[in-house]
Amino acid sequence: MSALHELNDERFASRGLRLWIMRDDLVHPELPGNKFRKLKYNLVEARECGHRTLLTFGGAYSNHIRATAAAGALHGFATIGVIRGDELAGKPLNPSLAYAAERGMRLVFVDRAAYRRRAESAYLDELRQEYGDFFAIPEGGSNPAAVRGCAELPSEIDVPYDVVAVACGTGGTLAGIAAGLPSDKAAVGFAVLKGDFLARDVAELQRQTYGETRGSWRVDGSAHCGGYARTTPELTAFLADFARRHGIAPDEIYVGKMLYGLFAAAHRGEFAPGTRIVAVKTG
Repeated sequence: MSALHELNDERFASRGLRLWIMRDDLVHPELPGNKFRKLKYNLVEARECGHRTLLTFGGAYSNHIRATAAAGALHGFATIGVIRGDELAGKPLNPSLAYAAERGMRLVFVDRAAYRRRAESAYLDELRQEYGDFFAIPEGGSNPAAVRGCAELPSEIDVPYDVVAVACGTGGTLAGIAAGLPSDKAAVGFAVLKGDFLARDVAELQRQTYGETRGSWRVDGSAHCGGYARTTPELTAFLADFARRHGIAPDEIYVGKMLYGLFAAAHRGEFAPGTRIVAVKTG
């Protein structure tokens, strides 16, 4: 169970709001937060189906690639990571990929055209012909098994609350959290990528998992700061100030953007006075 810490911040208090940080990043030393939750039932399914190898997809700095490599090493699976960018082959590995390799992951670098086919069954068949049988986990780990794992998070919140806020990349975490909420609660996902596709993807993940959409949720697209892994001077300054005030240093790619968007939404008056918000620090 993840610890919750209430933050005393006048930017929320002055509007009659209360804010807790859920330290889901501390749930496991090598599989922090939503990575633990997303992989939990994928590993169960892989083992029940008799698979010995996990194959998944990610960029050069993917936390999901790191987590899958760690999960494989911890639970006795071989792992293969299909990495976007054939220009990276033969070059020194960055810390994320070096960690994955140290945990036993076989890294396969492919060009952008091949990577765009990652969800195609024909491409997975081609990969099986080359690398043998495997249990496939999609980019970011978001699939019905991941949704079921993330749906367990709301039951661990042991403070009174109204809204859960979370960073939203591929949509699996938001889809699960929203599905697991009591009927009188809501979730908001702050998109870290530019584009208007995430609400559709979250809804589709819920339909794949439950046969219907569930829960009260929405995607806020105002805090992506130009796109994935992009930043702005305003975001950098906000995060430095947040760390100084609260002793927590969120990353700029996911949690930082969620908090940046959450504080901006509070400033715009999007939450009624008295609203109690739990912000999930996923990693």
